[in-house]
Amino acid sequence: MRVKGGKVTHLRRKKIIKQAKGYFGSKHILFKTAKEQVLRSLRYAYIDRRLIKRDFRRLWIKRINAACRLNDISYSKFMHGLKLAKIDLNRKMLSEIAIHDPKGFSELVELAKKAK
Repeated sequence: MRVKGGKVTHLRRKKIIKQAKGYFGSKHILFKTAKEQVLRSLRYAYIDRRLIKRDFRRLWIKRINAACRLNDISYSKFMHGLKLAKIDLNRKMLSEIAIHDPKGFSELVELAKKAK
């Protein structure tokens, strides 16, 4: 006599179909294609949680560099000057200062220039 396991199988499949809600075409209807797509989506989500950190760091560096150029200094010289002046601000905070407080950023640039 075989065991069908109908309820358990149905719930497991229903869970995958629920995760595939909103997918295009048969990917949100058919179990096999939905399962493949959900696994792929979970893999992309895992990878992108790491990539987002890189993307934001690149954005902050670009913003800091743009603000530095307005103050006649390159990004690398600015960061080196901050290190010599023992000013420990991370790139996220530096980019926020550059956007919201240009005068304060100019003062940081002056400190970095003097530290050389």
